[in-house]
Amino acid sequence: MPTAAVNGIEVYYELRGEGPPLLFFNGSGATLETTGMMLDPFTSRFAVLGFDQRGLGRTSIPPGSYEMADYAADAAALLDHVGWSMCRAVGISFGGMVAQEFAVTFPERVARLALVCTSPGGAHASYPLHEMADKAPEELLAIGATLLDTRFTPEYLAEHETDRMLAEMAGQRRESPSVGEVRRGELAQLDARSRHDVLDRLPRIGCPTLVASGRYDGIAPVENGEAIAARVPGAELRVYEGGHMFFVQDPAAMPEILDFLAG
Repeated sequence: MPTAAVNGIEVYYELRGEGPPLLFFNGSGATLETTGMMLDPFTSRFAVLGFDQRGLGRTSIPPGSYEMADYAADAAALLDHVGWSMCRAVGISFGGMVAQEFAVTFPERVARLALVCTSPGGAHASYPLHEMADKAPEELLAIGATLLDTRFTPEYLAEHETDRMLAEMAGQRRESPSVGEVRRGELAQLDARSRHDVLDRLPRIGCPTLVASGRYDGIAPVENGEAIAARVPGAELRVYEGGHMFFVQDPAAMPEILDFLAG
């Protein structure tokens, strides 16, 4: 298992595919083991560097609280480890938050940037997932469906089988909550997420940027994507038919994201 000793921790990473270098930032609580298949569309056109962020998966769970700057610094150090001076970058949900922090801190290292179903913080913060940490599983299931897609009421899901399967798949992650050190790492990530705010620093991003939002996203609503695109010079906003997982729901989304990153 490849690991990199960076910033006092061991970061687990994987390199997959061939082509221009692409750094992949995963979402809240996600690891390469749980969502590795999300990398597959990108590996058909890029050399993809994916990794477990601090506190998650096979990466170290260091003590203390984490900041968004820590996640960005880990990514920069990982680039140094694999010998990439510059790369394309894509971030999904929480990964999009880290990708923004990375791009405003190290703008010279990002050639193209895709920010997917994410938020800039500040007045346009994402849904406060940290406030859900202590809720009962049945309550999480009830809230989670409409956060995933604001249309996902019981009545709607009863009439839309594909969307019901998507909601059930997402809900399965909440049925078996983590414990011990694994849970501590997940909570530390949610805590850092709660302080995410790059809104006033977004003009530092100088590369071509795509902001992709889902029309019915209850976690990172369209107006948050609009706020990012309005502040990143020359950024393009595209709104897709779906919620927080629009890249699965709208068949046009992933091909367009890949084409944009390929430039």
